[in-house]
Amino acid sequence: MFKYGIDTLTVDKIFEIANQRLQAVISSEAQQRINSCRNKVETIANSNKAVYGINTGFGPLCDVQITPEETSKLQVNLLITHAVGVGKPISKVLSKIMMICKVHALCHGFSGIRLEVIQRIIYFIENDLIPVVPEQGSVGASGDLAPLAHLFLPLIGEGEFWEDEKIVTAKEVLAKHNLEPIQLQAKEGLALINGTQFILAHTITGLKKMEYLLDLADVAGAMSIEGYQGSESPFKEELHTIRPFKGNLKVAKRMRLLFKNSQNIKSHLDCARVQDPYSMRCIPQVHGASRNAFYHLNNLAEVEMNSVTDNPIVLSETVAISGGNFHGQPLAMALDYASIAAAELGNISDRRSYLLIEGKYGLPRLLTESGGLNSGFMIPQYTTAALVTENKSLCFPPSADSIPTSLGQEDHVSMGSISGRKFNQILENLEKILAIELMYATQALDFRRPNRFSDIIEKNYVLIREKVDKLEEDRMLKEDINYMIQLVKNQKLIVK
Repeated sequence: MFKYGIDTLTVDKIFEIANQRLQAVISSEAQQRINSCRNKVETIANSNKAVYGINTGFGPLCDVQITPEETSKLQVNLLITHAVGVGKPISKVLSKIMMICKVHALCHGFSGIRLEVIQRIIYFIENDLIPVVPEQGSVGASGDLAPLAHLFLPLIGEGEFWEDEKIVTAKEVLAKHNLEPIQLQAKEGLALINGTQFILAHTITGLKKMEYLLDLADVAGAMSIEGYQGSESPFKEELHTIRPFKGNLKVAKRMRLLFKNSQNIKSHLDCARVQDPYSMRCIPQVHGASRNAFYHLNNLAEVEMNSVTDNPIVLSETVAISGGNFHGQPLAMALDYASIAAAELGNISDRRSYLLIEGKYGLPRLLTESGGLNSGFMIPQYTTAALVTENKSLCFPPSADSIPTSLGQEDHVSMGSISGRKFNQILENLEKILAIELMYATQALDFRRPNRFSDIIEKNYVLIREKVDKLEEDRMLKEDINYMIQLVKNQKLIVK
């Protein structure tokens, strides 16, 4: 059982909660914190002291004080006016992760929201009532205002929910569940829409995907080296202990595992080739650097998912600090770094695919023995080249940009929401690039038979050959490529 606001969230725990494999509750300790903070907010709201977002307007209107009678209307107006997102809806899993992260942040007891509001969000999570959230509109400071406004409009009976693949009004869904819209009170609207949960959800889904793709990139590289009959010497432990980057050490160790008991590697130890191209012998350095970026982003994400990122932060009946915990820069910069890291995995993968079709070291040109009439594997590498270039264009760092908003009150923003979206786009392209390399490598392995490979490579060979036959003569490769992409997307290939 996970206790919101008390226990430590991780990427894996978030997915367990989202998939209902881990029950998450508000403990009595968290409830006490929430109720105590709520009492502080009510005291402030009924006082004459102006405190941002509790009894004042928002943004550049922070100098306009609001009467106690107007506070509820102010919070409703806040959600309605900020729900200006555009574009396609984000996936349901992203919306659900946003809600989980928001509940955890609110349960720390510094946001001043009522317990019943948090309990309603938990009801949405547990009953798969997923709000519809457009993908565009956040600049990543003051939090992810537009996406979070859309996420929580259904609390007040506005906005939309997913019903299977259809979009229906929140009013309809609340009626089906016999739920009344919640009447927001002082500070609650602001607590709901201030925060980095849109950026964070994209970070979390990207990390989950990248963790697998890092392992799969090692497998693809090993299979390509086996097909190329390259050398295993660049992966020896003694080479990497004298330059001991964490990611490099990890990749070199994995490569040694992936070559363990390989007859094929042993069959050409005495060949005259002195060294392989960089895309093969520098796998620990390149894949390792990408792993280091992954570790960095993962560490920052775990800090963020266990933090309070709204504003103001309520500390006592007289102290509510209006600071900048909602600013997305800590994740935005790391997301841009991780995007480059993911793109580089695709870049080096494409180079290995190219090497396999050059026709060297016993491999036929284009991996076909009947070239001329047949193009073999010439054209799929065009696809990887296109995807690699697309990823390069997606590597521009949004965190390096800032456009002032809110009449200059919000004069520096992170654009972290765009960083998060682009990170996931790059990862989707990487899935396709690795899928094609794996298809090439499997074809190359066929030309090394009857040699055997490591257990992991042999098992993946069987998985691929279940649907993708060896290419003897030209055929439509679209179905083969789609099958390979699904193997990668569904994380069916064995990586450990």
